[in-house]
Amino acid sequence: MNTDNTKKYQSRLSIFYAILGLLLVILYSGLFFRQLIESESHAAKEKIQNQRRILTPGPRGYLMDREGRVLVAKKSKFSAVVFLSENQVQKAFSDSYRGMVRDYRERGEKINSYSELRILSRASVLQSYLKGVNELIGRQEEVDATAITRHLNVNPLLPYPLIDNLAPEEFAILLESLPVESPVQVYVSNMRHYPYDNAATHALGYVGYSPLEVQSDMPGSELRTFATKGTYGRNGIEKRFDEQLQGKTGSEIWVVDPSGYQVESVQREYPRKGRDIELSIDIDLQLAGEAGFDLYGDKGALIAIDIDRMEVLAMLSRPDYNLNQTTPFISNKVFKEISDNQAWENKALRGLYPPGSPFKLITAIAGLKAGKIDDHTIFECDGSHRVGGRNFPCMGRHGEIDLRTAIEKSCNEYFYRVGLETGVDNLSREAIYLRLNEPTNIDLPNETRGMLTPSRDWKKTRFGEPWYLGDTVNMSIGQGALIVTPLQMALMVASVAKNQVYSHPSILKQSPEQLARRPAPKPLGLPENLHKAIIDGMDRAVSPTGTARSAIIKGVNIGGKTGTAQINKKDGNLELAWFVGFAPIEDPKIAVVALVEGQELNVSFGGGQYAAPMARYVLEAYFDKRPEYVNTQKVTTTAALP
Repeated sequence: MNTDNTKKYQSRLSIFYAILGLLLVILYSGLFFRQLIESESHAAKEKIQNQRRILTPGPRGYLMDREGRVLVAKKSKFSAVVFLSENQVQKAFSDSYRGMVRDYRERGEKINSYSELRILSRASVLQSYLKGVNELIGRQEEVDATAITRHLNVNPLLPYPLIDNLAPEEFAILLESLPVESPVQVYVSNMRHYPYDNAATHALGYVGYSPLEVQSDMPGSELRTFATKGTYGRNGIEKRFDEQLQGKTGSEIWVVDPSGYQVESVQREYPRKGRDIELSIDIDLQLAGEAGFDLYGDKGALIAIDIDRMEVLAMLSRPDYNLNQTTPFISNKVFKEISDNQAWENKALRGLYPPGSPFKLITAIAGLKAGKIDDHTIFECDGSHRVGGRNFPCMGRHGEIDLRTAIEKSCNEYFYRVGLETGVDNLSREAIYLRLNEPTNIDLPNETRGMLTPSRDWKKTRFGEPWYLGDTVNMSIGQGALIVTPLQMALMVASVAKNQVYSHPSILKQSPEQLARRPAPKPLGLPENLHKAIIDGMDRAVSPTGTARSAIIKGVNIGGKTGTAQINKKDGNLELAWFVGFAPIEDPKIAVVALVEGQELNVSFGGGQYAAPMARYVLEAYFDKRPEYVNTQKVTTTAALP
């Protein structure tokens, strides 16, 4: 019996040990799995719980003119901020909240929302800090409870701005007055800066602010991330080359305490500046054009182009605005002022206008190429030309007049006759060959596609009407349905100057390799003697007897063409003043176009009076820097140059 009991006992003991062994195996297997297999997973979870990432935008690249002078850079932005992770700030938040809760209870009042009370307590603390700043710099700012809540929910690791955009003298006062141990400190960041204010407003463009785009290769992608706002181009070059200008975002990874505030920085990758871009603009020419516009016009556009390189030397549009008013943000007041003034549009590449008398150059080219006239063709001008029962006027009675004199005097009747002899088909074909029916494809955003070169087919399709001779008469002097941009006209006059058709102008200063890859210009197709006749006429236009005499520069032969065009309004006509020109005639280097909008209906507004002197400012600036093109022995006089 004892033996049987012993055997049973030993059997049960064996089972117990087996079960115990199995349990130990399971236990150790679990520990092994957790310690070795899941250790990486637990470490990752711990990292996510205990670490945070802060992103900082890289400085935006600069924009320079063709001589390396800075057109767009950065400047310091001064702010008064509170570092929320400071222990004394956290203690002040807690004390304020507990005090408010105690006050409610002592008064026997019910607390409807503890979360709202917490917001009010934080706002109270920050207002007390702001009060101290106000007293130092003489302001009366107040905190915004909604902004505080948004900041604490979205970016609690970043300093909270009490006052943004301090004046330099305010910054200096706070820098001297705030104790080192204070949670309120001055904070320096960067914002876009435009040293020349309004110059080249529409070409340069401006930036806006938006959440940073996070690059996929940045460390800490699994962590909760906080970021200051980055910039993006809103218009002009800033928009077109935004990707190149953008800096490389920097990141910093912090260990945080249970409340989520910084304890220790464990990894840092510094932000890097974006690429600087050298533009083709010459700020000397740009400022000269701005000065000319200040004297002679309120609305319009001016463009100067390096003909050989097809680079924009100056581009301005009026009305404009001060680019520094767009940074660090555009206030509602400034936005409304710019909008009310209709100053957002770049008229150089979006303004659509009838070309007026400068189109006579195309009429002449079409007539010469079609063999309808030659360089000696003479027509009689008696002050008007009658077509289809309607008199089409000329500004004078020029008598017998040839092509050169017709260009010099801008004789309407001569070009009515040329247009009628040549026909609409040839006029349209030549305008299209000179690319007046399509965008120039400049490397700037938002160029219009609304330009129009009318034709028989266009009118039939658009209005269901045939093309009349009166339409040809209007088209021959740049009126009727023709609409172009000032930039197109700049390419047109450059093409006429060199007897070649140019396209694809650039706002960038191009390298020799880039210039070599440019498409070769097409031949304009005029025999040398016929081309010379047009150039001679343009030369005579910029002479003491010509319509563009206000563009004369001592020692430089300039070819030009003035013009007046009309825009039909409800209560009358609004006149436009044009000048298109190039210089020097012997070896054309620069083309200039000025377009000025009249301000009053039915008031005469001539290109020689307003547009040509604007262009002269730019041409003078150009040749002041290139004395080798100036013939000091050549003396030209003109009466009372403006």
